[in-house]
Amino acid sequence: VQLQASGGGLVQAGGSLRLSCAASGRTFSTLAMGWFRQSPGKEREFVAVIHSSGSSTYYADSVKGRFTISRDNAKNTVYLQMNSLKPEDTAVYYCAADRSPLRVGVRRQQYDYWGQGTQVTVSS
Repeated sequence: VQLQASGGGLVQAGGSLRLSCAASGRTFSTLAMGWFRQSPGKEREFVAVIHSSGSSTYYADSVKGRFTISRDNAKNTVYLQMNSLKPEDTAVYYCAADRSPLRVGVRRQQYDYWGQGTQVTVSS
Protein backbone atom coordinates (compact mmCIF):
# COMPACT_ATOMS: atom_id res chain seq x y z
CA VAL A 1 0.00 0.00 0.00
CA GLN A 2 1.31 3.44 -0.93
CA LEU A 3 0.06 6.47 0.95
CA GLN A 4 0.48 10.06 -0.19
CA ALA A 5 -0.40 12.81 2.27
CA SER A 6 -0.97 16.40 1.23
CA GLY A 7 -2.63 19.62 2.35
CA GLY A 8 -0.26 20.85 5.01
CA GLY A 9 0.89 24.44 5.24
CA LEU A 10 1.20 27.55 7.35
CA VAL A 11 -1.92 28.92 9.03
CA GLN A 12 -2.68 31.37 11.80
CA ALA A 13 -4.09 30.24 15.12
CA GLY A 14 -7.83 29.77 14.84
CA GLY A 15 -7.59 28.87 11.17
CA SER A 16 -8.37 25.66 9.34
CA LEU A 17 -6.65 23.16 7.09
CA ARG A 18 -7.76 19.96 5.43
CA LEU A 19 -5.28 17.15 4.99
CA SER A 20 -5.76 14.44 2.41
CA CYS A 21 -4.19 11.01 2.10
CA ALA A 22 -4.52 9.07 -1.13
CA ALA A 23 -3.99 5.32 -1.02
CA SER A 24 -3.10 2.83 -3.72
CA GLY A 25 -2.05 -0.79 -4.00
CA ARG A 26 -4.75 -2.51 -1.95
CA THR A 27 -8.51 -2.38 -1.66
CA PHE A 28 -8.93 0.81 0.31
CA SER A 29 -12.23 -0.22 1.86
CA THR A 30 -10.50 -3.05 3.76
CA LEU A 31 -8.14 -0.67 5.57
CA ALA A 32 -8.70 1.21 8.77
CA MET A 33 -7.04 4.62 8.39
CA GLY A 34 -5.40 6.79 10.98
CA TRP A 35 -3.63 10.11 11.37
CA PHE A 36 -0.65 10.66 13.63
CA ARG A 37 1.60 13.65 14.22
CA GLN A 38 5.10 14.29 15.40
CA SER A 39 6.68 17.47 16.73
CA PRO A 40 10.44 18.00 17.06
CA GLY A 41 11.79 16.14 20.07
CA LYS A 42 8.54 14.31 20.70
CA GLU A 43 7.27 10.87 19.89
CA ARG A 44 4.76 10.32 17.14
CA GLU A 45 1.30 10.56 18.66
CA PHE A 46 -2.14 9.39 17.69
CA VAL A 47 -4.58 11.96 16.34
CA ALA A 48 -7.60 10.17 14.82
CA VAL A 49 -8.72 6.91 13.26
CA ILE A 50 -11.63 5.82 11.11
CA HIS A 51 -13.02 2.33 10.67
CA SER A 52 -12.64 0.72 7.23
CA SER A 53 -16.33 1.26 6.52
CA GLY A 54 -16.36 4.76 7.91
CA SER A 55 -18.91 3.71 10.51
CA SER A 56 -16.88 4.74 13.54
CA THR A 57 -14.18 7.21 14.45
CA TYR A 58 -12.01 7.92 17.46
CA TYR A 59 -9.98 10.99 18.41
CA ALA A 60 -7.23 12.00 20.77
CA ASP A 61 -8.56 14.20 23.56
CA SER A 62 -6.34 17.05 22.40
CA VAL A 63 -8.16 17.35 19.06
CA LYS A 64 -11.67 16.18 19.93
CA GLY A 65 -14.26 18.69 18.82
CA ARG A 66 -11.81 20.49 16.51
CA PHE A 67 -10.67 17.81 14.06
CA THR A 68 -12.80 15.52 11.92
CA ILE A 69 -11.60 12.41 10.13
CA SER A 70 -13.54 11.13 7.13
CA ARG A 71 -13.01 8.91 4.14
CA ASP A 72 -14.22 8.47 0.58
CA ASN A 73 -13.80 4.84 -0.38
CA ALA A 74 -14.69 5.61 -4.00
CA LYS A 75 -11.70 7.97 -4.18
CA ASN A 76 -9.37 5.87 -1.99
CA THR A 77 -8.80 8.91 0.16
CA VAL A 78 -8.96 9.77 3.86
CA TYR A 79 -9.24 13.33 5.11
CA LEU A 80 -8.48 15.22 8.28
CA GLN A 81 -10.39 18.47 8.64
CA MET A 82 -8.64 20.62 11.23
CA ASN A 83 -10.46 23.64 12.65
CA SER A 84 -9.64 26.07 15.44
CA LEU A 85 -5.98 25.28 15.03
CA LYS A 86 -3.60 26.05 17.86
CA PRO A 87 0.19 26.57 17.86
CA GLU A 88 0.53 23.26 19.71
CA ASP A 89 -0.96 21.51 16.68
CA THR A 90 2.24 22.31 14.79
CA ALA A 91 3.76 19.01 13.66
CA VAL A 92 4.41 16.72 10.75
CA TYR A 93 1.18 14.82 10.13
CA TYR A 94 1.28 11.24 8.92
CA CYS A 95 -1.47 9.06 7.56
CA ALA A 96 -1.32 5.35 8.22
CA ALA A 97 -3.19 2.22 7.17
CA ASP A 98 -4.13 -0.79 9.28
CA ARG A 99 -4.84 -4.10 7.54
CA SER A 100 -7.24 -5.08 10.32
CA PRO A 101 -10.49 -3.60 8.97
CA LEU A 102 -12.47 -4.10 12.16
CA ARG A 103 -10.02 -2.29 14.41
CA VAL A 104 -9.78 1.40 15.28
CA GLY A 105 -6.24 1.40 16.60
CA VAL A 106 -4.56 4.19 18.54
CA ARG A 107 -1.06 2.73 18.77
CA ARG A 108 1.60 3.19 16.07
CA GLN A 109 2.46 -0.50 16.24
CA GLN A 110 -1.01 -1.43 14.99
CA TYR A 111 -0.43 0.23 11.62
CA ASP A 112 1.19 -1.49 8.68
CA TYR A 113 1.73 1.29 6.17
CA TRP A 114 2.75 4.94 6.50
CA GLY A 115 2.73 7.98 4.29
CA GLN A 116 5.58 10.42 3.99
CA GLY A 117 4.14 13.16 6.20
CA THR A 118 2.98 16.70 5.59
CA GLN A 119 4.05 19.72 7.65
CA VAL A 120 1.43 21.76 9.49
CA THR A 121 2.61 24.99 11.10
CA VAL A 122 0.26 27.12 13.19
CA SER A 123 1.47 30.60 14.04
CA SER A 124 0.32 32.50 17.10
